[in-house]
Amino acid sequence: MSIYKMKNNDGLYYEEHGNGKPVVMMHGWTSTHDVFSKPVSLLSGKARFICYDHRGHGGSKAAGSNTVSVEMLADDLNELIEGLQLDQVILLGWSMGASTALTYIGKYGCSRLSQVVLCDMTPKKINDADWHLGLYKGGYTGSDSLADKLKDCKTLFHEYALKTDPKLERVPAPLLKAGLRKKLKECDEATLLSLFHSMNGQDLRKNVGKITVPLTYFYSEQGTLYSPELAKWYGDNVNVPYKSVAFPDSTHLFISEHPKEFSGELEKLI
Repeated sequence: MSIYKMKNNDGLYYEEHGNGKPVVMMHGWTSTHDVFSKPVSLLSGKARFICYDHRGHGGSKAAGSNTVSVEMLADDLNELIEGLQLDQVILLGWSMGASTALTYIGKYGCSRLSQVVLCDMTPKKINDADWHLGLYKGGYTGSDSLADKLKDCKTLFHEYALKTDPKLERVPAPLLKAGLRKKLKECDEATLLSLFHSMNGQDLRKNVGKITVPLTYFYSEQGTLYSPELAKWYGDNVNVPYKSVAFPDSTHLFISEHPKEFSGELEKLI
């Protein structure tokens, strides 16, 4: 458990577990490094796992602001990799963490990486006439993005959570609101809004073609936020060894829902 002091004096919370090949693991929007706690414990001794909290999230909540972008998160990742003198990194990003990985690759390349693992994320959230593999399985458009700019963080997160895990529809409203409020308290709300809209503005499809190390795509077989068709799209748009792994009976939250299966698939890559 450590705080990595950035060049601008902001602090990022990170944890290291084990020794050997470095595996850097990045969480998603409104989440924290804790999403990887169970898999890392199951893989004890298999590698050197480095899990950290993005700006405005968890232990890095104080490093948030209303101007945080995914590009800033990619710069943070680069500074962390260089500062910890990591090389031959297996870079794993889930959801927003995958966007961070693709943004990093577009800016810094793959010279310090040995593999990339993207988990259930599209390279372009906004759907249009030429792209139907974005957020909400093709249902989120530019008009929806504009409408979301008028919403506060609690409303946006509530809608997003229900799409992420449809089972939440069955939770009594008071209990659901209390649970979501508790989750939001772990984060800086201004940062969450800034990052949500930053991701909306991204089109990282060209960055996928810049991957020069083996790529693996983990995804929910049913798909809640994103279409399972993305697995084929990634394979069709890279020129490196590629494999995809589907997690059945899962939502976008398959890492938490099936930690043993996730750990087993990750161990094969390590």
